[in-house]
Amino acid sequence: MSLQLLLVDDEALARSRLRILLGDCAAPVAAVAAEAGNAAQAMELLQRQRFDAVLLDIHMPGADGLALAQALRSLPRPPAVVFVTAHAEHAVAAFDLEAVDYLTKPVRLERLQVALQKVQRLALAKSAANAEPEILLIQDRGRTERVPLAEVLYFKAELKYVTVRTAAKSYILDASLSELEERHAAQFLRVHRNALVARRAVRALEKHYDPEEGEGWAVRLNGIDELLSVSRRQLNAVREAMAA
Repeated sequence: MSLQLLLVDDEALARSRLRILLGDCAAPVAAVAAEAGNAAQAMELLQRQRFDAVLLDIHMPGADGLALAQALRSLPRPPAVVFVTAHAEHAVAAFDLEAVDYLTKPVRLERLQVALQKVQRLALAKSAANAEPEILLIQDRGRTERVPLAEVLYFKAELKYVTVRTAAKSYILDASLSELEERHAAQFLRVHRNALVARRAVRALEKHYDPEEGEGWAVRLNGIDELLSVSRRQLNAVREAMAA
């Protein structure tokens, strides 16, 4: 999935720098579909073309970026908004307009990639909301059960099988954890070599003592009392996911 972006900034040099930086982003893949130098040009483009996100400056001649972001909300399918500005003081107003992220110039590659990942997750969530619910087919005691993926709290590798846990029940699935991670990366986050958890279900990250691994961290999920250990290798990724 390649994200289609609109760059809106009255400075051509700023747009050029952002375009170069976007070219260095490893994931997700993003393409600059169009550019605009002011809010009026941007709105004209938005009314005839669909974008996944607008990377938007705030201080521009005429209507500023905040006014444009407000106007975007009236569109039938508004794009995600990521503010890119030299002025940090507008962050509260930006998030009141439901901006996905707020980047300050000069933009760092790492922060830009985090913002694009947020845009991608939002796009996938919107796509999933308009699609048929995804179902796992699980063989259970001689019968096949249909378990909605949206009900799954975690996948945990146990010997040759994977435990599938919902708030109400546990199932055994004959599958590979790595295949599940690849297929459902937008909805599930790896927290350990043996576990994936539903991003939407993560309630807390807390200190935890594991008899096998000693002092460490664990995630607490909505709907169950069980804690799942977080490996040192995955700790930063879990923290970033919770902050997103």
